[in-house]
Formats: sequence, C-alpha cells, structure tokens
Amino acid sequence: MKIIFAGTPQFAVPTLKALLESRHQVCAVYTQPDKPSGRGLKLTPTPVKQFALKNNLTVLEPETLREFVLQKQFKEFQADILVDVAYGVLVPKTILETPRFGCINLHPSLLPRWRGAAPIQRALLAGDSEIGVTIMQMDEGYDTGGILIQEKLAVSPFDTTKMLLQKTSELGAKLLLVALDEIEAGTLKAMPQNDAQSTYAKKIVKTEAKLNWRLSAIELDRMVRAFNPWPIAYTEINGEIIRVWQTLPIATEAEIKPGEIIQANADGIDVGTSSGILRILQLQFPGKKALPAKDILNAHHEVFTVGKNIS
Repeated sequence: MKIIFAGTPQFAVPTLKALLESRHQVCAVYTQPDKPSGRGLKLTPTPVKQFALKNNLTVLEPETLREFVLQKQFKEFQADILVDVAYGVLVPKTILETPRFGCINLHPSLLPRWRGAAPIQRALLAGDSEIGVTIMQMDEGYDTGGILIQEKLAVSPFDTTKMLLQKTSELGAKLLLVALDEIEAGTLKAMPQNDAQSTYAKKIVKTEAKLNWRLSAIELDRMVRAFNPWPIAYTEINGEIIRVWQTLPIATEAEIKPGEIIQANADGIDVGTSSGILRILQLQFPGKKALPAKDILNAHHEVFTVGKNIS
C-alpha cells in the first residue's frame, strides 16, 4: 500500500522503520514543526523528522491540517492510508476521508481504557497489571474510533514509563504490519468501542511528580516509575529538590511516620509513608548525575540522618 506516515516522538520511529522495511511504500511523512530544546533553546527537529530525512523521505511539518491548501497537498499524494503514531496534530474530517482505507492510529493502551495523551503513565499510576497496543480506525473523536486489532502486554513491578514505551513501540510496529495486511485483504473490520468503559489519560504536568509521603509506599513507587523518564519524581530535603529515579516499596508492621528517614545505608535510603517503607535506590542532586543511593551517601551522608523529615 501507499502510505502517509504521521508521527512525532521517538515512540513513533520503530513503526516508521518497520514500514520502510516492509513491502509498503511510504510516500510522505508528516511531523510537528521543529521546537526549541535544551538550555540554548536551539530549534530541534522531531525524532521522526530526523529518521525520515536520514532515509530520504519527503517530510512535511505543518502546524495544522485545517487549511485548504494543505488538504489539497495531502490529497495529491494519492495515499491508500494514513498511519498516525503520536502525531499530536488534529486530523480533520476532510483528511480522514481522503485515503482509500481512511486513517488508522496506533495507541499504547487497551482502548477504551486510557484514551488521551498519557496512557502509559496513567496506567502505571493506577497500578494496572497490563497495558497494550490498539490499532484503531480514526474518527473525529479523541481516541474514540473503532478497534481494528489489539494486543495485551503484562506490566511488571519494575516497569517504568521509559521501559513500557520501548515495549509498546516495538509491539505496535509488528501489530501495525499485521493490521495493514488484513485491511488490504478486506478481512479486518473495526469494532466500536464501549464508551461506558472508557477512562481518560490526561496530560502529565510537572507538579504531579512531587512525592507526597502521606501516600502509601506502593503508590509512591508507582509515581517514581510513571514519571521516569519525565518529569522525574522528586522530594525536598533542606530546601533542595532531590529527584528520585528508582525505589522499592517494603511492607512493615512497625509504627512509622510519613516522610521520616528510618535508615540510610548501602541498601538504600528508607523513608516512612502512610503504609510501608519506600526505599530510595537511585537519586539525583541538582546539577548532578543520578547515582545509586550508596554513592550519594558516601558524599552526602549528613543530609540523610535517621529521624530527619523530608517533604
């Protein structure tokens, strides 16, 4: 099939790569415009644009697809289908109806659960035991289209958002090729979503990443894993923001105070919560690298004295 690919982040790159290695033809790549990045706020192309240019693909980066001229340009590619993987730009009805097989989307959740911008983070925060990938037929709604194909993926107690993004991007790339073959053969039909079972994965904001020690150790560990690699969970000690990269929840029958340091040694830094102990295994001081707790304690043992309260 002749395909237009629309995607922006690194998550979308494995799917584009799989399409290039398949029998299908990618006739154009749509991605978001370059954005300021880094300390120097240098304009930086999206990961999809970088990959597409390296492979000599036609790249377009409009800010919107609502303009008539842009829709006319899209139609001139005469694509059989549009594949959207985290594109992040609204696809209007005119575009949805242009390709022969319409437009399909790869979404890293088990729709209708976790429609929206942050499905993996929200699934981790909620303690879901499984996530997955859904290929759906796009409509004018937000992740509301009919489900074409779906596959589950178990969530381990150690999975972070970074890990699950990698796993779902690889699974999604394989699943998409299966879906394309069945769509072309006419053997794949979209099944309507059950709106009554839907949940919404709203966008993550930085303020959510502050650890609240009145939560349980299990809930706090979920936060640490959900906010890795961004925005990274954090707490405050002596007025400094300490980023927390890796933790381990530990059950205890002992009476403990939320936010109190119970012990700090080579095993980690144990902090009380409303239920259980949260052992900090990897953390980061401002302007420094993330390091194992035992290395941090070698240089900053006075910061983590037993009995001290952190916020």
